Amino acid sequence: MPKKTTIVPTRVQAWTLSPEASFGSAVRAKGILLEIRARLPVAVRKSLDVEGMILTLALPEEQEDDFVRTSSAVSTALIGIEELQVIPREIQDILGMTASERHRWLADGRLQSAGTRTVRLAGRARQITFHVFDPKVVEDLLDRGAVDEWRVEDAEAKAEKRAKAAYQAKLTRMSKKSKRSKKSGSGTEDSASGLRGWEDFDLDGLLR
Repeated sequence: MPKKTTIVPTRVQAWTLSPEASFGSAVRAKGILLEIRARLPVAVRKSLDVEGMILTLALPEEQEDDFVRTSSAVSTALIGIEELQVIPREIQDILGMTASERHRWLADGRLQSAGTRTVRLAGRARQITFHVFDPKVVEDLLDRGAVDEWRVEDAEAKAEKRAKAAYQAKLTRMSKKSKRSKKSGSGTEDSASGLRGWEDFDLDGLLR
């Protein structure tokens, strides 16, 4: 006979992340989950999960006290979560940019950093430091389509740079050609002036 499956009664609570907090990004939602989990006791962290834009806490009914405490902690952590700084992988997903674009726009000042953050990788001694971003700045960039504008600017700058390089190459070729022509002309004069008896020939007036 098939074994009976024991269903453990659970208590569940859910919270829907606002568009202001998540920017509609699943990556950002995952980041918020990890941020809130880090504030919870280790024993109950995995009881909180996210699907889409909904955070869900599920614990067995016999852990009533844990459920109440954790539920309260999650609700408290979500207060002001819209102001949580945006990390690199989140801003890339929200704005639809690549890592190389993020680095380039950070370097030239178009993408403004709100500072840096240092974390220790899970299970490793090594730490990593990365830029973080103000969510209000990210919202503004998203609303005005800044990434599309920057890509157009980059394409125009690249085309201008290519045109300058081509023009410089043309000038270089012309300069080399001119030098060769002058060298060839001076060689003819030198050989003529080096002819034997040339001065006498000139004195006889045969060149007048």
